[in-house]
Amino acid sequence: MLPAIFGLIGLTLSDDELAFFRDADPAGYILFGRNIDSREQLRALTDALRSIHGRDRLFICIDQEGGRVARMKPPVWPAYPTGEAFGRLYELAPASAIEAARCNAEALGLDLAEAGISVDCYPSLDLRRPGAHDVIGDRAFGSDPMRVAALGRAALDGLARAGVVGCIKHMPGHGRAMADSHKELPVVVASADELEEDLAPFRSLAKAPVGMTAHVRYTAWDAQNPATLSPGVIENVIRQRIGFAGLLLTDDLDMQALEGSVPERAARAIAAGCDVALNCWAKMDDMIGIANALPALSDEANLRLQRVLTSAEVSGTAGDAAELTAKRDALLALLERGDQA
Repeated sequence: MLPAIFGLIGLTLSDDELAFFRDADPAGYILFGRNIDSREQLRALTDALRSIHGRDRLFICIDQEGGRVARMKPPVWPAYPTGEAFGRLYELAPASAIEAARCNAEALGLDLAEAGISVDCYPSLDLRRPGAHDVIGDRAFGSDPMRVAALGRAALDGLARAGVVGCIKHMPGHGRAMADSHKELPVVVASADELEEDLAPFRSLAKAPVGMTAHVRYTAWDAQNPATLSPGVIENVIRQRIGFAGLLLTDDLDMQALEGSVPERAARAIAAGCDVALNCWAKMDDMIGIANALPALSDEANLRLQRVLTSAEVSGTAGDAAELTAKRDALLALLERGDQA
């Protein structure tokens, strides 16, 4: 199995994609808006991906956070609130915010499970920082580590009830970035002591099955390399100080924060200690290059992957989506009452 997650170009698998994926045997796939049209079409697509190697359990992921980061959109699927909404409610009523976040994630997870999607690249555990770039912004649950950890845990629990695995991101923390890593490399110059605060939510949720790196350089830990490509950050910070033992994905390797060709980036990321390279944009030349550049998935990474797939099963405790969203909305309505008080 190849330690890579690949994107697809359209609403159905092309003949070239089918042949390549059958030969390359990637660890999984990621879906975007370009791959999504209707409930029936999306389920047919994920079924087609599972049929390539006859795997009922398959790592198929998506970025479905709510707010501006949502690949499955209205009117086919409901809109979901931003992380900021739950963070604001937490200031007024912490227990209500936690329950609202759990209900929200469970309802969202039911959408994904129905579509055959097993992993959501959510929640973001990045701390919102004043003056930082808005690439995180209202996606964050807030600036307080305890609040972010509590709401992040609720989101993971809600997804799990629906049979979907959440992916914590962006380790070891993207909140201080003054640039958008989609467009350039952010450099964070905070001290190691200051960065302890950024690690705190990830440390609290270190038992999450899946996590994603940040394409950010932290001068206190590695003056030359972004976290995704840094053996020191991955081993000393993510694995040791945070204590994360789950499947570690790169953020998208097409992002302009990284230098070199996409296959070179993938090879460096795996060599640095990431388990799986994430390549989103379905460019066949890049995907072939990655397949040629990477070794097979390591035994340790495969064990982590299998733990993810085993946990992505409906527990039988999932609720009704309409009831869950109604409860979420009733709890979020406390904000309006608080604003009027």
